[in-house]
Formats: sequence, structure tokens, C-alpha cells
Amino acid sequence: MRVLVIEDDAEMAEAVAVGLRRERMAVDVALDGPSGLARAVDNDYDVILLDRDLPGIHGDKICEELVAAGSRGRVLMLTAAATSDDLVDGLGLGADDYLSKPFDFPVLVARIGALARRAHPAVPPVLRHGDLVVDTARRRAHHAGRVLELTPKEFGVLEVLLTASGRTVSAEELLERVWDEYADPFTNAVKITVSRLRGCELFVNLSTFLRFYQL
Repeated sequence: MRVLVIEDDAEMAEAVAVGLRRERMAVDVALDGPSGLARAVDNDYDVILLDRDLPGIHGDKICEELVAAGSRGRVLMLTAAATSDDLVDGLGLGADDYLSKPFDFPVLVARIGALARRAHPAVPPVLRHGDLVVDTARRRAHHAGRVLELTPKEFGVLEVLLTASGRTVSAEELLERVWDEYADPFTNAVKITVSRLRGCELFVNLSTFLRFYQL
């Protein structure tokens, strides 16, 4: 899952980004309206955390622009204001959900997961392939009842491949969906990650599944 955090409080933005990366999400950060809008338009995010009061371009305007551009990313609007009018205004602009500050981090993670499952195409809360079970809500994976100790990138690759339901997935798509904006487009990280999954004893029966990834 790839998430964009648009928040002008640098300390808060970094804290949220670090926490979400621990939850096995790929996270980009923008600290003002113009850079946030540019990233949101140029990249394919599953969820966009959008602070309403941003310098440069107000969060309301960004939300309107994303809706007009047909952005696939679901928008979770963040604000210090918590009145009913603010909630109605934010949802009326096209935001998919609304969370007032301060918020509990587990609640934020749960909201992001719920929004990601409403993305296009929708991602089911649990993905299965034989004995492999990937819980996209809890960010956990099991194989034959055994918990898999996966890196965030390994988990992300499995999530994207299972979501594809047999459609061939390119290295470029995996790089876009699982890595963040700082990933080198010429890196062999995707190939290495898939190779680790292919070579893992637990995945010996997944050759049919992994063949849908093309180097």
C-alpha cells in the first residue's frame, strides 16, 4: 500500500510516516500544498492523508483538484477543526473520510486500511492463494497457519500480486505501488525481493502464482 502524507507540521508528518512504514506501508511526505498536489497527481497512491490548513494551496482546493483529475487515491482529510460543518464541508468537497486532530494512531491506521479497501479496484480485507493468507487490514501474512516474518517490501509485493488475481504485474508497477518516491527507477530491488520470495521454502508451491510477475 502506498500512502501520501500532506502535512505542514514537519514533526507530525515525520512521526506519522515512520509509524505507517512500521505498518508495512510505502509513504511519501509533502510539507505544503503545491508539492502535495504535484505528488498526488504524478503518482498512484492508495490513500492520501490531507491536512486541511496548508500553506500555498489550501487542503480544500487540493481535494477539489484531485476529484476533478479523477485521482484513484482515497482522501482522508485531517484537521484541528472538529465541528459538524467542517465535516460536512470536507466530505462535500470529495474527501472519503475525515479525522480530527489529535487522533489515536491505531485509529488512523484502521481508517487508512478501510479506505484502501475501497480503492479502485477494491482490495478485499483478506487475500488468499492456496495456503497463503494475506490480511491487508492487520498487515499480516500466514502460510499453512504459520505467521510469515516478511519485510515491509516483501509484504507489499505479495499484496500487489495477490490483488492482481492472475494479471501479469511488471517490475515498474511493483516499484510504483510498493516503494516510495525516492526509489531509484533503475534499482534491482524489486527483482531481489521477488527472488527472495521465490527462494523461500514456504513459497515452494507458489511458482504458478509468482510467474505472473515479469522482470
